[in-house]
Amino acid sequence: MMTIKEKAVTFSWARHAVDKLKTELDFFRSEEILLPEEPGGWWHQYVCPRHHTELIFDAAERDAVVFSCPKGCKLEGEPYRGAWLVYRHQAMARYALQAAAVYAADGEDFYSGLARTILAGYAEQFPLYPVHPDAQPWMLRGRAFHQALTEAIWSTTLIRAYLLLVDHGVTFTAGEEKKLQAFFTMLEESMEQYRRILIHEKKNAENNYTAWLNASLACVYAAKGTGEKLGSLLEGEGGFYHHLSIGVKPDGFEFEGSTYYHIFVLRAYLIAAEMAERFGVDLYDAKGDQGQSIRGMFQLLVKLSGDNGELPALHDGPYARVPFAREIAEVFEIGCAVYKDPTFHPVLAKAYRYLYGQEERTGLEAVLYGQEESMELHSASWKRASVLLPDSGFAILRHPGNPLSVLADFGEHGGSHGHYDKLHITIMHRLGEVAPELGMVPYGSTLRKEWYAETASHNTVSIGGRSQAPHTGSCRQFRQENEDTYLWIRSDGAYEEAVLDRHLLLTDGWLLDWFHVEQVTGREQDREIDWWYHPTGHLLFPVESSRVRTDSPAVLGQEAGYGSVEVLSLLKNETDCALRAGWSTRHGEGGHDPEYEVTVSALLPPGSILHEIRTPGITEDPSRRIRGIMLRHRGPSAHFITVYRAGHEPAVLKLVSQAGGPARIQIEADGQRVAYCLNPEAGLIQEEYRNTEE
Repeated sequence: MMTIKEKAVTFSWARHAVDKLKTELDFFRSEEILLPEEPGGWWHQYVCPRHHTELIFDAAERDAVVFSCPKGCKLEGEPYRGAWLVYRHQAMARYALQAAAVYAADGEDFYSGLARTILAGYAEQFPLYPVHPDAQPWMLRGRAFHQALTEAIWSTTLIRAYLLLVDHGVTFTAGEEKKLQAFFTMLEESMEQYRRILIHEKKNAENNYTAWLNASLACVYAAKGTGEKLGSLLEGEGGFYHHLSIGVKPDGFEFEGSTYYHIFVLRAYLIAAEMAERFGVDLYDAKGDQGQSIRGMFQLLVKLSGDNGELPALHDGPYARVPFAREIAEVFEIGCAVYKDPTFHPVLAKAYRYLYGQEERTGLEAVLYGQEESMELHSASWKRASVLLPDSGFAILRHPGNPLSVLADFGEHGGSHGHYDKLHITIMHRLGEVAPELGMVPYGSTLRKEWYAETASHNTVSIGGRSQAPHTGSCRQFRQENEDTYLWIRSDGAYEEAVLDRHLLLTDGWLLDWFHVEQVTGREQDREIDWWYHPTGHLLFPVESSRVRTDSPAVLGQEAGYGSVEVLSLLKNETDCALRAGWSTRHGEGGHDPEYEVTVSALLPPGSILHEIRTPGITEDPSRRIRGIMLRHRGPSAHFITVYRAGHEPAVLKLVSQAGGPARIQIEADGQRVAYCLNPEAGLIQEEYRNTEE
């Protein structure tokens, strides 16, 4: 692969990016390099308790005692100070790597000196940190931070900077080298101890911690030149091959079903592979016991991504965040360089678009790992098939003639990073999200458990005002044909003696969503069935004389996320037949992109109530509340039937028959009239009527 210097000479984007990195480091020419003497805390506590947004961090701020919320709140003291210190330590490690990269490009001594000073400073400071006394009981305690996990990540950045300098001929003084080698030895002892506790004492080898402890140790061994120890990180319990076999499902998804932690583990694997390569060991094509691989983990992300490269925020993980976008850029730059797969480009382009507002290679990640000549990363366009991930429990429905796609979740709960969200769907448009998973706030926010992990915050069903139980659903049928893709998923463990079935049918004209709830028995109070829909666009209702607006928004309840839901208006179906209702959402900049509108047609079961609701928004800014729909039906069973269409022309949806036989509906749109009947034994059966009267 090309060196950084070769890239800077050959590629115009690389030269421009290096110059920008140099400008960002210029303030160090007049500023003394100050490393915090205090250890860091837990970054998840760097969050506003009122607005639940991540607090502002300025990497150029040398010290801070007041911490600002983007909404104007000012906070002082702990835990914010400790969390800020995490950011500061991480920023200084990144500055060391950035300075090393600039030196590798241009050979200017100022930048190697800057990196050396930071590295030697931390080498001197690290032994002074005690095992962190303020770490929470559940944590594997670090020294420089509450968590050993944070310490492992931070150490890989520092050691990558050290190795980059050494690779480009930088010689450290005898005093600096002595401090650094002592630092590496202490890191080695700590990480090996953490690894022993996690894998052998706690019996938790599949944890994402393991991947990072392995990565940190691989960096240490590379820095010390002790390649003979690498084998202990590759073989045996908790080794690279074992973790790949137990921490990743056979279909390529990280075992917790979280997009964020999938990338988190993938990044650790790539760092370990980078270090192993220095000893002549190739991990990029390594295989787990059931065929798991690093390449497969990339391909899984491509399968999950939207047409615009956007990754869904499945289970725990931020909806969007600068450090996360940097991680995506890093892993996909490495992936593009190693596997040379153009299908990776849209995800990489989306990360750069979030970071810099443009789909171009720039920034530290591009300089370090980018290998391709093209400055622009045009989103590739090709026909994308529907996907079933049977091991992880996700399915993605796509149709080449429909700009809408849908991702459904029926798999395992996800452990400590899972949500109570079985049969949840994420609806995407080719231009972006329509009704996504909302993401996860930093764990220090009370909304983590009060809203974002609860069933009510997902596009699924809850019963009796309670969240679902942790469980695993099942896929009853998945069928992809030229005309449509059909998915039938089931949950019979969410609520005692209740069966939830969701049928999804995607054609070129619409997405049909048929959610059937059957409660065999149950207490009267448990017969309240709530269907949830959380779009992120501008919600528009037609004028309904029977829709009653509330004088002042009132919350629905106090538990299971209901305390975060305000009711804005009600539409009751007081008839003895299904009532048709509809709404639309406009998306895009300002909410006025005519190509980015989605209409929804719904059938309200007799006696049901449609609630227009307001809830916390996506986790990038929960205080920007969004309007959505909750449809409530009381009874032993319910059919929630909706049709989604791209554009401003809704489908005409009506219930044809139900009493005495299978439920049957009719959809009319684009000059077609199609009837579907729900057969409990065979699934969704289509009967088509083309421009004929019933």
